[in-house]
Amino acid sequence: MTSKIKPSKGAPYARIMGVGGYRPTRVVPNEEILKHIDSSDEWIRSRSGISTRHWAGPEETVATMAIEASGKAIADAGITPEQIGAVIVSTVSHFKQTPAIATEIAHRIGAGKPAAFDISAGCAGFGYGLTLAKGLVTEGSAEHVLVIGVERLSDLTDLEDRATAFLFGDGAGAVIVGPAKEPAIGPTVWGSEGDKSETIMQTLGWDVYRSTPLPGGDGPESRPAPEEIRYPAITQEGQAVFRWAVFEMAKVAQQALDVAGVSPDDLDVFIPHQANMRIIDSMVKTLKLPESVTVARDVETTGNTSAASIPLAMERLLATGRAKSGDTALVIGFGAGLVYAATVVTLP
Repeated sequence: MTSKIKPSKGAPYARIMGVGGYRPTRVVPNEEILKHIDSSDEWIRSRSGISTRHWAGPEETVATMAIEASGKAIADAGITPEQIGAVIVSTVSHFKQTPAIATEIAHRIGAGKPAAFDISAGCAGFGYGLTLAKGLVTEGSAEHVLVIGVERLSDLTDLEDRATAFLFGDGAGAVIVGPAKEPAIGPTVWGSEGDKSETIMQTLGWDVYRSTPLPGGDGPESRPAPEEIRYPAITQEGQAVFRWAVFEMAKVAQQALDVAGVSPDDLDVFIPHQANMRIIDSMVKTLKLPESVTVARDVETTGNTSAASIPLAMERLLATGRAKSGDTALVIGFGAGLVYAATVVTLP
């Protein structure tokens, strides 16, 4: 049987054309975190490598931060908002179930009527979005795709949780993915391990705040009153996450190098998810990366910004001259789910 469907006519390859980032103006040092937990600056630095993080103010919403980062990425790519055919936003801290925040962002940046949707893939969200964008460009559904990672994790931080209070920060990172004449985004090695989902998770679902009876179900009298419920926050089993990230994610990173046909000696830059300095340093050692490879360690002053961490780190490396256009970079994100995604890219 002969198919009546015409073949796709996308670009032969895709590349990252531009990158932009936004960090909230408020800088929060460890001393402020220590007002709420029994710890020390030395302990926080030794456990995570974090000295400061950025927390968003009332006017720095998920949308406004994403728009700021997007504007920079669009300018860096040398395109206009009207040329964007799809907007993909990765976030876990947009608290409206619907509509997707991507539609608001697309409208406010003047992108016209692009496809727009949100994804929830935690700290691997940027890698997931990048993979989807590459597919859209090469398949022909969009010539240019805006990929955004944005978080206000300060809204999901329990300041009295000694294991996580110091970890999280806010911010947004964005890239434009467009057509290329040669490979510039390698195959993605990605996956999930749902049996480990409880190692990083939100403490409570939003449904605990529901106060009206469910059809055919229990009434509100069977639920705790909202004022008695501690606000949901992100919690994690630190040691389990550390072991998984160091040993399993180093294997995933190596697989991404292998499928891209790139050796550690070919790399110029390594941009892992900015979760923890000890994890980053351990991965560098396990992968046996040469000293010539520039390693992103943005976590020191930005904290863990989940889906935003990789594009934020990429933007800073390029802005400071520690990385340059055309460099070959290995990027890997990993986190709640547990989910992960790694690929090799050419920097814009």
